[in-house]
Amino acid sequence: MEVFPYQREKAVAYALRWAYARNPAYGDFSLLGGDCTNFVSQCLFAGSGVMDPTPVFGWYYISMENRAPAWSGVEELYKFLSGAFAGENEGIGPFGEKIEVERLQPGDLLQFYDAGRWYHSSLVTGRAGGELLLAAHTYDALNRPLSSYRYSDLRGLHILGTRV
Repeated sequence: MEVFPYQREKAVAYALRWAYARNPAYGDFSLLGGDCTNFVSQCLFAGSGVMDPTPVFGWYYISMENRAPAWSGVEELYKFLSGAFAGENEGIGPFGEKIEVERLQPGDLLQFYDAGRWYHSSLVTGRAGGELLLAAHTYDALNRPLSSYRYSDLRGLHILGTRV
């Protein structure tokens, strides 16, 4: 298996294009608990170009009825990217590591915790005055400052590369 660079610029370009719209190639989870992680997964796919079709523990989208839990679930996406599902993420697709929020780069993920659960995923699109700017769905946002969100904890995921 080879490791290729994650194309951050493609992930961010996708986020910029679709932050206020829905790509018709994917379902919309807005009325099913939220579309945030589905949107972030689409961004990750734009930056990696590879899905992991492994049932249950993979990361893929074929249709609303045929997708991995990690495609649209906040905690499941974290577990897939960080390797917490099966000990290590050694399969194909993007992979990453938890890092301090201050070290996040455009194309990385930021997840929010409040009221006893991790509830929201967003994609880092840049910085302004040292503050992270985010793109997200459910409550659609483009270059929204981190300071405008309400949360009790944050979890940053730095994407290290893509395995093919």
